[in-house]
Amino acid sequence: MSKTRNNHYVPQWYQEGFFEPGRNSFAYLDLEPPQKVLADGRTISERAIFDAPTSRAFRQMDLYSTFFGTSVNDEIERHLFGSIDARGSKAIRAFAGPDLREMHKHFRTLFEYLDIQKIRTPKGLAWLRAQYPKLSQNELMFEMQGIRMMHCTIWTEGVREVVSAEDADVKFIISDHPVTIYNYAAPPDAVACAYPHDPSIALKASQTIFPLSRDFCLILTNLEYAKDPSVSPLEKRTFPRNYRSSMVRTDAFVRTRRFSSEEVTQVNYLLKARARRFVAAGRKEWLYPERRISASWSELRATLMPPKSELLLYGGEMFARFEDGSVYYQDEFGRTEKPRDFLKKHVPDKPPQPKDPCGCGSGLTYKECCEKKPHALRRTWKEPSIRERNIMLYNGITKILHLEDGRDWVTVRRNMTDEQIGEIYFLYQALWPLETDLFPLLPKPDGTARAVFTGSIHPTTMADFAYGAPLYFGELIVPHPFMHAGTVKKEYSPVENPRAYRQEILKALVLLFEIMPLVERGLINLIPDPCDFNTHLRDQMLQMATARSAGVKLDLEKDPRLAALMREDRKRHMMLWPRHYLRSELLRTVPGMDEVKVEETLRGLDVLKERDPLAVLQEGSLEGGRKGGQFHVMKLAPNFEMALYLAQATGSCIVTDSHYRWTEIRGAVRRRAAAAPQVLTALADNIEHTAFAFPRQVADIAALASEMSLEGYPALMMRVLKYLSKLYDREPKANVEEHLAARFARTHVSAQASLRKAGILVKEAKVSGIFPRGGIQDNTVSRLLLMSSSEMHISSVPMAFFIEEAK
Repeated sequence: MSKTRNNHYVPQWYQEGFFEPGRNSFAYLDLEPPQKVLADGRTISERAIFDAPTSRAFRQMDLYSTFFGTSVNDEIERHLFGSIDARGSKAIRAFAGPDLREMHKHFRTLFEYLDIQKIRTPKGLAWLRAQYPKLSQNELMFEMQGIRMMHCTIWTEGVREVVSAEDADVKFIISDHPVTIYNYAAPPDAVACAYPHDPSIALKASQTIFPLSRDFCLILTNLEYAKDPSVSPLEKRTFPRNYRSSMVRTDAFVRTRRFSSEEVTQVNYLLKARARRFVAAGRKEWLYPERRISASWSELRATLMPPKSELLLYGGEMFARFEDGSVYYQDEFGRTEKPRDFLKKHVPDKPPQPKDPCGCGSGLTYKECCEKKPHALRRTWKEPSIRERNIMLYNGITKILHLEDGRDWVTVRRNMTDEQIGEIYFLYQALWPLETDLFPLLPKPDGTARAVFTGSIHPTTMADFAYGAPLYFGELIVPHPFMHAGTVKKEYSPVENPRAYRQEILKALVLLFEIMPLVERGLINLIPDPCDFNTHLRDQMLQMATARSAGVKLDLEKDPRLAALMREDRKRHMMLWPRHYLRSELLRTVPGMDEVKVEETLRGLDVLKERDPLAVLQEGSLEGGRKGGQFHVMKLAPNFEMALYLAQATGSCIVTDSHYRWTEIRGAVRRRAAAAPQVLTALADNIEHTAFAFPRQVADIAALASEMSLEGYPALMMRVLKYLSKLYDREPKANVEEHLAARFARTHVSAQASLRKAGILVKEAKVSGIFPRGGIQDNTVSRLLLMSSSEMHISSVPMAFFIEEAK
């Protein structure tokens, strides 16, 4: 079978829809015609416009081919696009026609075709390649298939209009990037429109233009903008999440407008302005719409706006009742929960004074925080910050457990009711609705010293190194210890079945109470799991983690701290056994033990339970749950993929105290070793061969942060981050690396001396660092960020550190 290597990125069947009646070719314009050098040295451009059949138009050699040695594979062209084009052609014809039944039948296919058509062109593939640090041709084809259907939900939730050029003397033209995005506030010379980029479809004023044929054009408009053209054009629409379920009316299409020749010309102007190199039209004169356009870029929006009188079928609330009696609710933005008023903040009309609290909720003044940051790098001011929600959670728990009365922890544990446990988890669920958009709340890559902690999220181990890590690495991002009740089945929910969570709630509460002073100061950012709010992200992440870790086992011999933690949790579980069962076990294991000794031993176990802050004191705790028992979580979080995801999203390095996670990170670096040789080797060597003291008491950590006696470490991390970020397009500089290594040595000597002088409780540790040129990167994680509509993330994680107990 012959190979299909000359790939049509605009299908031939689609091109035929733009022929003039009775013709089988069109006028084809090359916006960048090849240059030719004549014998006399003059350079001229070759012919820019010519008559072309579909076989010669909109094609490129090996655009979709994959290569395995000397073998060339064309399965993507034949199988993937062959299937999509076969279905897409029917959908395009259906929506260019009047039959509502055909439109309903091909509704999903239309948007599936639009999505792949947007990415399959040379411009679309160049955009996709730009989202990754480096992609081979084979990897590019793999990623193209991985992000399919990314735009469909937002498109279908907008206002869908088909306009007609049947009455016009000018017909619609076709470009080499036919799915065109127009935003009146982003002209072609704007940064957001620099090749190969287009304005995001999620921006409120972004409109998608797609000619269906010479006589019909599809225009998709975000509902907020259609209803109110005065909205901020470059702000994201409400609930702009990709990859989610949504209910829309398939019969809601505006089809009343018949464009004049002037209006068709304006649309053609937009299509040509966003093309890469080629445009085609039924007639040569239609290829130059700019010659007949007098309106500015922003003024052209009037032509694309759907008529107000036709918006009645869009928006509003939807309710659907199913056979089992359940009711589905959805608002006009696709949200299945009503917005919570207590999670809204008023944004001031004017910037605050420099010494006023910053509107992002960081706890810092405006001058210390957001004043000098561009808006794109600020956290949202429209809702409570992560820090503010954690303070709300802490204050709510204080009231629920009556901690304001000065109760000691033993009393709190003994008197804690199942109703209180349910209330605490309900409060956490209320503070974090399942449709939370977490990205606006996360810190941005702004050059600040920041690290994502990944390890065992347990109060026993966190006190060793994690609490003190901000003194060395800057703001520490830590996974939240609380489970989100909305992410589990109702019968297993801590709100519906709180008794099964008596053990788990104690671990979460102790960690929260201990860490809260550091959270309030902004040293630790206690964040919920992003997967709680994005099921597609969770599913994709789990699939990737499963594939990556196949056959890999957790070796507890290499992680004695984790092994000890598991043993302690097993002991706590044994102490939950009913008293009569403990008695029988004692008599079985120690034959001949008299009643006095049995009672004495049982009282001793009660004392041990009281002394252990993580032990459950209520009797009958194993009677909870669906079949009895207690819910236990050994939380080694975030996992490898999510650690990279968060670090890239926030411009952070990674810090771990888990041998298992460190092995995964080093494995990722080794997989890219040929392209990512180590830099800063002298700094890494200096770090590895010195001892670090980690304060264990939260009060001491807060005091040291206030005194700024260890501020040299985060300042050094910022300098290292800046240096590494510039190595993508330049060679390493030996003098800079020597300076950084020497700076660390000076900083470390003085800082560790001040720690010893302070006479505080510390834990000695060894720290290892890894600084691969090009950073730590995985294509699967870059894909997750792309799917999540992240726009400000860094392309790779610059560095990572492993903390282990000094031997």
